[in-house]
Parts: sequence; C-alpha cells; structure tokens
Amino acid sequence: MSGRTEVRRVSKPWGHETIWAANDLYVGKIIHITAGHALSKQYHRVKDETVYLLSGQLKYCVQLEGSDRPEDVMLKVGEAFRITPGTIHYMEAVTDCDVLEASTPHLDDVVRLQDRYGREGTSAP
Repeated sequence: MSGRTEVRRVSKPWGHETIWAANDLYVGKIIHITAGHALSKQYHRVKDETVYLLSGQLKYCVQLEGSDRPEDVMLKVGEAFRITPGTIHYMEAVTDCDVLEASTPHLDDVVRLQDRYGREGTSAP
C-alpha cells in the first residue's frame, strides 16, 4: 500500500543504521560508520546489495570471486559498489561516513567471518 513508512534506527558498535524502507521486495538504509570503525568481514548467501557513498571517506575491502586475496577499494563521495551473494567484504570508515544501501530484503543473511566487536558467527546487530 502506498503511504508513509516506518523509519527505524538500529544502534551498532561501529555507528548506526537508519532503515527507511523495508518490504518483501527491497530494503533501503543509511549506514553511519564512525571514523576508525569497521563492519564485520562477512558474506551473504542470498542478499544482493549496492552501496553509494553519501559522505566521508570509505575503504571497502572486497575479495572478488576467483581471487585468493582481498582488494582495498577507496570509495569517493558519489561512487557506488555492488556486492553479490558469496562475495567476502567489509567497510571501514577513514572519516565519519554515511553510506546509502539498497538491497534484497534478507537482513539476517550475514555470515560473519571476523568482527572487532565479538559477533563472529552470528547475525546479531
């Protein structure tokens, strides 16, 4: 149904997410990452996502399919990057960052390989 949607903020150890769209077809969120912090090294079994850097400086560490080592990609404001299922990745904020993410609706599809905040092996916020 058309109309206003619920907007919710989810606190994270590295900053917070503002989820502004969530339905059976897609999810939209703004991810705020505090300078010097990083999200989990992770991959998704099903989730497909694209990020767009709204502000700040972001290091995106991505291990592309067929590669045996990760590659650091420095995203600039206005640049976007797509992560397909199975791609190992993590984001690290060089400065405070705001990242727009559009994805499939699989919010719990997170396989954490490494995490600075003790959340390995979980999909906990």
